[in-house]
Amino acid sequence: MLMLGQPAPTFSRIAVVFPPQMPEAAAEGRHVAQALRDLGTSHVIAAPISNNELRAEMQTSGFDLLIALGGDGTMLRAVHLSAPQGVPVLGINFGHFGFLIEVQRENWRQRLPDLLAGRFWVEERMMLTSEHWRAGQRLGSYQTLNEAVVARGQIVRPIVVSAHIDGFELTRYVADGLLVATATGSTAYALAVGGPIMPPELRNMLIVAIAPHLSVDRAVILPEGAQVRLAVQTTHQAVLSVDGHPPVHLENGDEVHVAASDHTARFIRFEDRGYFYRNLTRYMQQNPSTGETR
Repeated sequence: MLMLGQPAPTFSRIAVVFPPQMPEAAAEGRHVAQALRDLGTSHVIAAPISNNELRAEMQTSGFDLLIALGGDGTMLRAVHLSAPQGVPVLGINFGHFGFLIEVQRENWRQRLPDLLAGRFWVEERMMLTSEHWRAGQRLGSYQTLNEAVVARGQIVRPIVVSAHIDGFELTRYVADGLLVATATGSTAYALAVGGPIMPPELRNMLIVAIAPHLSVDRAVILPEGAQVRLAVQTTHQAVLSVDGHPPVHLENGDEVHVAASDHTARFIRFEDRGYFYRNLTRYMQQNPSTGETR
């Protein structure tokens, strides 16, 4: 986290990204890019977040800031793209909730001068590395901001998941699934299944069972250095899903290993450090999926 007295980073190479399926965000993203050029930023591009040329340029340290227009799903994709390069992300909300997003769509023009003048702070959040293993072979590795979920598939029957911490068995869960979340993810899926709310600066992991059947039904909080191994036992479908991405098929005996990542998510913040609690209260009083607020 950028501490008081430290110079704020300056940005001269900025990528403005948006979901390709959201025309309104795409149009506004091009307005954001032009406004940055008008304010003197030397290198700005606007492109869909899935654009291959943009992603290649990001991977070669071609940008020092990513501005993402969309919802929390877009922010997750932006962090997956930017965190390995140490590039911070500024979110502009074009979604429903916006737990991760700093700026609303109606006031981004007022924030750009603050951004370029360094009137902000950088919030750092822990990420995880989640790996899929089968018979001693690693089949996939995924950077994770919210959570890694091991769960049943379409067949409505529980699976058995043995959870090991640092090589020692914690317990065997009979449940619809098990998730390992960060503090950031504690306000996402983990919150929906009864987990605790953790301040975003905490560098801890959270284990929560999904619909446990005669199993441990309490969340477990682990230290940053913990090594988590989840072993799947099932005679039917099971899947791994990381940060809401399309599920990966798991076979009986497959394992998912989760540990703290070497990468850190970085977010541009203009509000004071109490923003999280103010927003939490506001978000808990509304249900954006129904369009009803109070």
